Amino acid sequence: MKMSSSPLQEVRRINRTIGAMLVDAGLVSEADIDRVLHYQREHGLRFGEAAIRLGIVSESDVQFALARQFDYAYLPSDATNRPVSEQVVAAYQPFSSCVDQLVAIRSQLMLRWFDRGDQRQVLTIVGTDRREGRSYLASNLAVVFSQLGQRTLLIDANMRNPRQHELFRLENQVGLSTVLSGRAQTEVVVRIPDLLGLTVMPAGPVPPNPLELLSRPLLPALLAHARQSYDVVLVDTPALSVGDDAAIIAMRSGAALAVARSGQTRLPAYNDLVRGLSDAGVAVVGSVLNDVPQTADGPDAR
Repeated sequence: MKMSSSPLQEVRRINRTIGAMLVDAGLVSEADIDRVLHYQREHGLRFGEAAIRLGIVSESDVQFALARQFDYAYLPSDATNRPVSEQVVAAYQPFSSCVDQLVAIRSQLMLRWFDRGDQRQVLTIVGTDRREGRSYLASNLAVVFSQLGQRTLLIDANMRNPRQHELFRLENQVGLSTVLSGRAQTEVVVRIPDLLGLTVMPAGPVPPNPLELLSRPLLPALLAHARQSYDVVLVDTPALSVGDDAAIIAMRSGAALAVARSGQTRLPAYNDLVRGLSDAGVAVVGSVLNDVPQTADGPDAR
C-alpha cells in the first residue's frame, strides 16, 4: 500500500529548502506549508515568494532561511524566546548598517592580525574606563567572526564585572575564574547552538583576587590551548581604571584592540593605555570609537 506524504515531508525531502528552514525556525506550520505549496504550483513562484505573497512570512523571514541555507547563521529577530540578548545585534540583524560596521572591523582585523599559521589567533579587547562598549564589541565581533566560518572562542576575562554570560544567557557557576584557580578544566566553554562555530567561556564566579589569578601560569596555558583549538579567540576585559587585568591579558595574548567612547573616554588616559601596551611589546592592531557623532554626510568614521 502506497503511503502519501505530508506537505511537511515533501518540503523536507528537498535538500534543506527554504520551507524546511522556516519550519525548523518555527516561523511556519504544516498547514502553512500546504497553502504555500499549492499557491507556488498555481503561480509558478519560488517558495519564499509565494509565502510572502500569502502574508505567511516576511521578507526578513525569507532572508533568515536563505542565510541558513548558505550556512550563514543568525537568529530570527521576531522570535519570542530569544536565546541571546538583543544587544548582540549581529545575531539578529546581520544585514543592518551597524553590523556592516562590525563586518568592516572584522575585515581589518583579518588583514592586520589573525593568522593561524603565525599563531596569531588571540586578541584582547581593552579600554580605559567602564561603559565604553568593550563587552558589546567583543560579543558582536565574536558573532561576525563565527558567521565567516571561523571557529571562534569568546573569553570573558572581566572577573570584576562580567557581562558575557548575560549577553549569551548562560550559567556562570563555572568559567575563567574556576579554570585559573585550578577548580575546573577548559570544559567550561559553552557552544552557542544557534550560532554555529561560536563558543563562549563565561567569567565564572567573581573572585576576591582576579589580578593574582591572571598572573598564574594557567593563563598562558589556557591561551596556548585556545590557539590550538580555535581560529579566532577574543578576550573581553575590565577597564584599566579598575585594575591592571587588561594589561596582563594583553601581554599574554600579544595583541590588543583599543576601544573608546566619544564624549566619555579621556584622550590622555587613552594615549597612556596605547603607549603602555606598545612599550610592553603588545601589538595594538587597531582602535574602535563608539558613538561617533553624526554629521550631515553620515557617520564620521575615523
